[in-house]
Amino acid sequence: MTQGSRLYFALTVLMCAFVSINGVGLNDLLERASQLSDKLHSLSTSLTNDLDSHFPPVGRVMMPRPSMCHTSSLQIPNDKDQALKIPEDELLSLARSLLLAWSDPLALLSSEASSLAHPERNTINSKTKELQDNINSLGAGLEHVFHKMGSSSDNLSSLPFYTNSLGQDKTSRLVNFHFLLSCFRRDSHKIDSFLKVLRCRAAKKRPEMC
Repeated sequence: MTQGSRLYFALTVLMCAFVSINGVGLNDLLERASQLSDKLHSLSTSLTNDLDSHFPPVGRVMMPRPSMCHTSSLQIPNDKDQALKIPEDELLSLARSLLLAWSDPLALLSSEASSLAHPERNTINSKTKELQDNINSLGAGLEHVFHKMGSSSDNLSSLPFYTNSLGQDKTSRLVNFHFLLSCFRRDSHKIDSFLKVLRCRAAKKRPEMC
């Protein structure tokens, strides 16, 4: 499938989802969102494994610390127990803020994947584009969840991403690609956890069952 065909297909799927989603209840919307967020995290984990299969030892030394991730300043719950104490609209805002913060970084990863100095670059390129498609679908889905919940607050945190290049040499580009992906993998797990808590609450389950 060419890039144009892939984009057309993705847009067609989204349009169909928009047409059919109006009559869907909140529980079902959150179930769909949870499935998508779970797929995002699984895909990012698979990508990390692909990169690790041929990652230079010096790359481990060069890798920036997790605190350097551009989303690290966002104040979020550290575990499920803390997440269960946060109001639903605030938890949804955190998930949407994290998702929005990855729009530009994922576009950068997608543009760089095909030229990485890595033997699995074709697989990495394909999965990175799939990540981008899925994050767009999840973002659209969370907008519907937001409106369905009827929240009066649309308080999204701004988490700007200022980098437009992964570096000049092949090792730096590979290391920075891996670093960004590791940041996304961490955040995708948070998004997935938040949405599963929201899904649990919508289903009126007891906290210990979440």
